[in-house]
Amino acid sequence: MTQTTRRPWPMPWKMGLGFGLGLVLGLLVHVTAGAEADWVQAFTTWVTTPASRLFLNLIFMLIVPLLFSALVMGIAEMGDIRALGRIGWKTLAYTVVLSGVAVLLGLLLVNAFKPGAGVDPALAQQLLVQNAERSREIVASVDTQPRGMDMVLSIVPSNVVQAASENGSILALMFFAVMFGVGMVLTPDSKVATLKRGIEGIFEISMTLIGLVIRLAPYAVFCFMFNLAAIFGFDLLVRLGAYVGVVVLALALHMFGTYSLAVRMVGRSPLKFFRDIQEAAVMAFSTASSNATLPTALRVADQMGLPQKVSRFVLTVGATANQNGTALFEGVTVLFLAQFFGVDLTLGQQFMVMLVCILGGIGTAGVPSGSLPVVALICAMVGVDPIGIGLILGVNHFLDMCRTTLNVSGDLTLATLVAHRETDAALPAPSPQPGTAPG
Repeated sequence: MTQTTRRPWPMPWKMGLGFGLGLVLGLLVHVTAGAEADWVQAFTTWVTTPASRLFLNLIFMLIVPLLFSALVMGIAEMGDIRALGRIGWKTLAYTVVLSGVAVLLGLLLVNAFKPGAGVDPALAQQLLVQNAERSREIVASVDTQPRGMDMVLSIVPSNVVQAASENGSILALMFFAVMFGVGMVLTPDSKVATLKRGIEGIFEISMTLIGLVIRLAPYAVFCFMFNLAAIFGFDLLVRLGAYVGVVVLALALHMFGTYSLAVRMVGRSPLKFFRDIQEAAVMAFSTASSNATLPTALRVADQMGLPQKVSRFVLTVGATANQNGTALFEGVTVLFLAQFFGVDLTLGQQFMVMLVCILGGIGTAGVPSGSLPVVALICAMVGVDPIGIGLILGVNHFLDMCRTTLNVSGDLTLATLVAHRETDAALPAPSPQPGTAPG
């Protein structure tokens, strides 16, 4: 008599269950008790919010060693500078093309549907008053952002330890990691072999620890969704339905249209592609952070059979530099606010918005709500009152979850495109699983 063992649920199913339970229970609480009820405020303040923050902090704690080691090893495994140049230029080219298509799609839809023209003035005034303090903080933060030549210079860190400790300096840390990897490639292998094994060990340790943390993801997803539904409900989403609808429609068209065409071009089935990346997509939607989803994306890329020298480089860089969803959101939001305030933007101004959004998508930190200061900056550039960003703050978290899903899906699409005709020739063949005979 054989004893059958029950297979554990796949992680996407567990996260989906946490997502569904959190959403349903949160909506029930919002409808029956209301967000202002004392016990709801206490429960979200002392239970669900700390639990979700703890999960994100655990992930972010391991991001710096993971990002550094993954990027260094990805470059080191390329073997020569020519391979780095080839993969780097392919990554940049595909990033610009995909981001450009995303922003153009968003601008076409917002011009076609004009969601900003139909906003209820009473609702708008209420939202602007409610979010005035937060709006002023976002606008004030714009002045602290480097611009022009200072932005270029900020990519090269004067203190790499300080860059590693600040989310806003993640590009500087990546630059150091790239230079470190280049130095490792140029140095004779006999002198860096031990160091290479050590950095590979850091990567494996980081992935192991993150694998343990990821087990908490279903519970964290429950907390995220419960907070979102219990506090905000669907009221504001409905009242700003035109704006939310345009953003979500543009994101969906880009994800299932552009990305499907892109992966089909390199011989992959779009259906299988989206099935393969579902765990990363769910994690991205739940955490609203590309950086927090990076470990899951790296593991998904390995499961898809993408060369590690490509996936480690492209996904690590893409978590910050390839943010199609963010660029699209910024473009739609700027034109939405322009329509609301009655500012008629010319085609030239809209083209400038498109270019700045592409650059903003490349340089925006991969953390929750990292794009809001960029939106405020672009608004000020085209003569739109940046304080108007208070209109969308109530729906921003939901839209942040949606655009992060597109960002991470775009990173995996980018890795798939770059990996076309690239191989991991230097990597050993996978060993047979226990209990299987070699073929």
